[in-house]
Amino acid sequence: MPDSTLLLISILAAVIPTLFYVSIVYMVDRYEKEPAWLLAAAFFWGAVPSVVLAVLLNTLLGIPLYVLASDGPFADTAVAIFVAPVVEESLKGLALLAIFLFWRQEIDSPLDGIIYGAMVGLGFAMVENVFYFMAEYWRGGTATWGINVFLRTVVFGLNHALFSAFAGLGIAVARLSPRLWVKLVAPVLGWGTAVFLHFMHNLTVASGTVLVCLSFVFDWGGLALLLVITFWALIQERSWIKTYLAEEVALNTLTVTQYRLACSGHQRALFSLEMLFTKGWRANRRSARFFHRCSELAYKKHHQQLFADKQSAAAIARLRREINQLSQFLR
Repeated sequence: MPDSTLLLISILAAVIPTLFYVSIVYMVDRYEKEPAWLLAAAFFWGAVPSVVLAVLLNTLLGIPLYVLASDGPFADTAVAIFVAPVVEESLKGLALLAIFLFWRQEIDSPLDGIIYGAMVGLGFAMVENVFYFMAEYWRGGTATWGINVFLRTVVFGLNHALFSAFAGLGIAVARLSPRLWVKLVAPVLGWGTAVFLHFMHNLTVASGTVLVCLSFVFDWGGLALLLVITFWALIQERSWIKTYLAEEVALNTLTVTQYRLACSGHQRALFSLEMLFTKGWRANRRSARFFHRCSELAYKKHHQQLFADKQSAAAIARLRREINQLSQFLR
């Protein structure tokens, strides 16, 4: 197979599953979608700078292992197990740290941290997969290529998203906690969990023995735990919306009907779809923006309750005005 054809097929094999996973992650955020540009920036950081820097640092930090080891394959395995997890999770984590430092107002719940982390990880996995697919074809031909594609995009397709999601969760917990010790410990614990899961995956897969079975335990077990946390975060978000927006009915910010719609992701989607078919695209976008602002208002009120900060108070006043304006088009 010509190299150009191999590259194209490998790119498609990496991109198509990634687009599917990205759409799933995006859909999970039911009540307040994160800014598309920031999600794209997180994905891009994982896909390009993180991969380039990871190749350089893994090679540089692996030099002592290649010098000490008597054979190259053993050194390759040692680098994959002991160097790559720390390097790659640290590089991916830089995007999450940047979001925490410069766009922290976009982190309103633990779910937001999970989503940003998953996006970084999916970007990294997509580009990394292309290189692995091509290397496996050169090593063992079409059959080996196909097996590698199946393993890396299906069986372990969410691994990098899983690792980085825990780092993002740590960042989000730090953002939402008023306790100093939590702000200091949570990011380190999230990053440490990401490194540990990455380390255990590489260790068990590289063993080539019965330990490979343990990779399923750590990878799918970690994913199951993350799904539980995600489900809990969605329940928590809905609870905030129901609690804090109930107060807005008494303040005439919302009608009772609008409140009931805002409290249900399913009802929101149906209403926006109705707007699309009865009043057109602009009404659909206004309804989506209306519900998004309702969620933002609930989250800012929760943040205000935790921190009593002036920024949240100002945001609450602004959101109430915007909701009032948008609601005029939805009645």
